[in-house]
Amino acid sequence: MTKREFLTSGIRIGTGLVLAGGGAAPAQRPAARSGARRMAKTTKLFKAPEGHPNALAATPEGLWVGEQKLSGAAAAAYKLPEPKDLTEHAWMLDWKTGKVLKTVKTQSRNTSGMAVGGGYVWMIANAPPQGVFQVDMNSRQISHRQIPLGGPDGGGSHGGQWHDGKLWLSSLRLRGNLRVDPATWMPEMMIPFYQAPDRTRYHDITIEGDSMWQVVGNDSKRYADFRPGLVRYELSTGKVVETVDFLPGSCDPHGLAYHDGKLFGCDAGIHPGWPNYDSPTAGWIFQIDFV
Repeated sequence: MTKREFLTSGIRIGTGLVLAGGGAAPAQRPAARSGARRMAKTTKLFKAPEGHPNALAATPEGLWVGEQKLSGAAAAAYKLPEPKDLTEHAWMLDWKTGKVLKTVKTQSRNTSGMAVGGGYVWMIANAPPQGVFQVDMNSRQISHRQIPLGGPDGGGSHGGQWHDGKLWLSSLRLRGNLRVDPATWMPEMMIPFYQAPDRTRYHDITIEGDSMWQVVGNDSKRYADFRPGLVRYELSTGKVVETVDFLPGSCDPHGLAYHDGKLFGCDAGIHPGWPNYDSPTAGWIFQIDFV
């Protein structure tokens, strides 16, 4: 067995981490491994609270939305004013009306992913000090920990998901979706990001049954040139099961959640490389349907 075959065979290595999906190494996963291809459309539901909604999490009680604020270097890069308050909120919204049912305050920065589970909100930062902020429902911070294996500061993230008592983190530095034990903070499994020439941007993840969905897209300079999509992985192996393209004119998906047989997304209103608020659905929560 070669070194590459050993590292990608699904055998437990090192700290116990399992690299899902055999075959090519993560950076070389070919597009040909994808299965069926479908199309999807989006339908606007309601606007998120004022700000940039850049993360979603689904619970029976309501839809959780993570607030993204840009400060420091990020604010300068986007030519946005410094926020008066750096607190980033997690809002639980009514599924039907979008009414705010609960607000949790966090010290996350440039939030680009979140999960809700185990009695906590897990806000995932995409700017210094990076990491995952574990906050209880009374806005009390329980812990702040870095994404495992990501280096000294763990790196940034664009997604999170709570599932069966485990926390999934979409790690940009590792280029994979990492499952972590929330008690020990040990990494257990990683699903490498899907690789294709026109799918080089990665956003939120959600789990439906035995599958994981992830938002993907191409690098672009404006909304008109963006080609968003979804990829579905087999949760147990990381194998790419299918890919989905959005119809032209669809909302710009950043956050992603699955609830009651449906997929939901949110449009943060800011997108790397675009003019601010270039998307016509900036700030909206929307439903995703296959066509």
